[in-house]
Amino acid sequence: SVGGEAGSDGLEGGSGGGSDGGAGGCGEWGGRQPRGRERRREQRRAGGAGASPAPADIDGPNFDPEAFLAKVRQECPLGQLLAREAALGREIRALDSDMQTLLYENYNKFISATDTIRKMKVDFRRMEAEMDELAANMAAISTSSARVSAALQDRHRRGAQLAGVQALLRKLQSLVEVPGRLLRWAAPGADPARALRCHARARAVLRHYRHLPSFRAIEDESHAIMAELAQRLRARLRDETLDPKELTECVEMLLQLEEPPEELCEEFLSHAGARLEAELAALEAELPPATPSATAAATTTAATTAAAATAATTTAATTAAATTPPPPSDILDFVDRGSSTFVGTLCLLATSYRSLFEGRPGAGDGRLEAFAAGLASRYFQLLERRLALERGLGDTSLLVRALDRFHRRLRALLQLLPTAGAEAGAALVARAARERVDRYLRALQTFFLGCLGDVRQALAAPRPPGKEGPGLPDLLATLASSVLGQLKAVLAYVQLFTARDVAFASLPYFKGEFCVEAVREGLVVAFVRWLCRTARGFADGPAERGAPAAPPALLLLLARLCLDYEATTISYILTLTDEQFPPQDAGPAVTPGPALCAEARGAAQRLLDHYVQVQGAAVAQMLRKSVETRDWLGTVEPRNVRAVMKRVVEDITAIDVQVGQLFEEGVRRAQSSDSSRRAFSVYSSSRAPGRYAPSYTPSAPMDTHLLSNIQKLFSERIDIFSPVEFNKVSVLTGIIKISLKTLLECVRLRTLGRFGLQQVQVDGHYLQLYLWRFAADERVVQGLLDEVAASAAHRCLDPVPMEHSVVELICERG
Repeated sequence: SVGGEAGSDGLEGGSGGGSDGGAGGCGEWGGRQPRGRERRREQRRAGGAGASPAPADIDGPNFDPEAFLAKVRQECPLGQLLAREAALGREIRALDSDMQTLLYENYNKFISATDTIRKMKVDFRRMEAEMDELAANMAAISTSSARVSAALQDRHRRGAQLAGVQALLRKLQSLVEVPGRLLRWAAPGADPARALRCHARARAVLRHYRHLPSFRAIEDESHAIMAELAQRLRARLRDETLDPKELTECVEMLLQLEEPPEELCEEFLSHAGARLEAELAALEAELPPATPSATAAATTTAATTAAAATAATTTAATTAAATTPPPPSDILDFVDRGSSTFVGTLCLLATSYRSLFEGRPGAGDGRLEAFAAGLASRYFQLLERRLALERGLGDTSLLVRALDRFHRRLRALLQLLPTAGAEAGAALVARAARERVDRYLRALQTFFLGCLGDVRQALAAPRPPGKEGPGLPDLLATLASSVLGQLKAVLAYVQLFTARDVAFASLPYFKGEFCVEAVREGLVVAFVRWLCRTARGFADGPAERGAPAAPPALLLLLARLCLDYEATTISYILTLTDEQFPPQDAGPAVTPGPALCAEARGAAQRLLDHYVQVQGAAVAQMLRKSVETRDWLGTVEPRNVRAVMKRVVEDITAIDVQVGQLFEEGVRRAQSSDSSRRAFSVYSSSRAPGRYAPSYTPSAPMDTHLLSNIQKLFSERIDIFSPVEFNKVSVLTGIIKISLKTLLECVRLRTLGRFGLQQVQVDGHYLQLYLWRFAADERVVQGLLDEVAASAAHRCLDPVPMEHSVVELICERG
């Protein structure tokens, strides 16, 4: 078995051409012979022509059975021999089966081919016989036909002559019958068109043979009949009840009767003008009468600037709304009636005019163009008057559909008459769209004012005990979302004018100028600027006598709204507008976003400054009255903090809560650890009496005014009315500075006694205990309170301050 395995290995790994397969395939005999044989064939093909022939290769061309059997018996064991025998048996049976199948299929094909060839031979023989018989018959027929033609040639010539004579007699008979036919067909109520066709066929022959008396009589009688027909057609042409089709037929028949084209052109235009005027009068009957004042106002508006035009339009619309009843039908019905009656009739008449008078002398000198231009101008005026009755906003889609139908019918008319008012029609559509955009702007302004009214009402509404109303953040969110949502809805409505299925959207105006000047600048930018101006008007505009002033919370809310617009809303609105109404590259200049943001920030700054001034003035008013109404010379020794100082602290605390709802905290300056416990006296730390002890004696009191002036030289200047920043501590600092500055000026105007000075000392220390935490820099509060104390000491007749421990005790008890 060792030798067998070695032989098997050697045969399996055999060399190139054919020794690897046949004799050495003992290891591959067990049931896998077909695949092995295919592999050996592939290897033999890959080996090339240089491989040596192997007699033991069972698939090779030089196969030797004896050599193969000798080699197999020598190298393969009995088991492999039996397996190889079984495999060869299976292959033989498979090959026999394949051979039988191929033989059966090819046998059937061979039989079918043989039968077909046999049938073709039989059919061709019969067909050749039939073709020979047909050729003989055709020759006989040709001979017979030649004999018949030669025999009938003279008769055929005589028959043709007789047929010509018969045709001529029929023509003569038809000419003789022409007057009778014309008389019958040209009678009233008959068929004049048939009479005209009959006369047209006979007219050339009668003119050619006019020199013959009989033909001249027929022609004269025919002319008399057609002249009478022409008179009846002329009378019918003057009938105002003719529709355009009947009018065209009547003029066409008159032209066939060789009537003058100039006169027919005039009568055609006159009759068409009367009919079109009647249709325009029917449209005008649906409109209210135009007053002379309205006509003059319209003329003036056309000659003024755009801003004045907008104001005049608004005033006229308001006046019309108060005096003019609403139209009986909507704008779409009006345009449909105008398009189907007037524009349709004008198109039909223009087409008929072109078909009737095109190329005729005296009728193509621009009469139709001038005629159509005048009527189209009147129709445009009526449509513009109807558009002016569209008060309010209404259904924008209805207006867009009406303008779209008007433009489509106008475009069909302009294809026939290019000079019938193309620019006027496009301008009318553009004005209607611009007017609707202006109405939307006014609606946005009205909506914003209504929202502001709701906010003011919510701020001023009384609150039942234990129930809080909506906070400033909620009111701000509601106001901002409502205005932004309304603006987006308006943009969606305006976008209907530039939809793809709208015919007039392809006009150059709606691709460039409308998107930029009307929508972006005239609606969005104008509304944002108006909003900023309106908000700023609460701070800049003088309040009317008797009109309630704007509540401070509204100023704060509007300042935050303008600041939010500057931060995000303006850029979002402009981006949305540019996406929905893309401007052209070479279009007009647009307002940049940073410019609008700067306006919004300026309005927010002015509102916040005004809020600080209003709140500071309210607190200062309390302090001023408390100083002016008190007897500072005859007051008693202080035992408590005055109630007004407690009210001031309470108000400042409420303002702090209010501002904190809408603005961030802000940055505070680092505070000292003893801010709330710092001593407050009639002398600041830099002018304490101990520093000037050598010169300070009871007999020579210190010059506190001189010390105050020296202190001001080295202290930082406090700007009372400087612009505030957009944070809480800056706002509170501004209010505190105004309040304490007012207290300082009021104290400077009073004369105080000893106890009055001590009362100021107690009040100042109380304010310092609570106000320093609201300011951005506690030194501002300390400095102003020091000036108040110094002024009080300077205006005191007996400047004896209270002990600091007593002051603290009173403030803690208060």
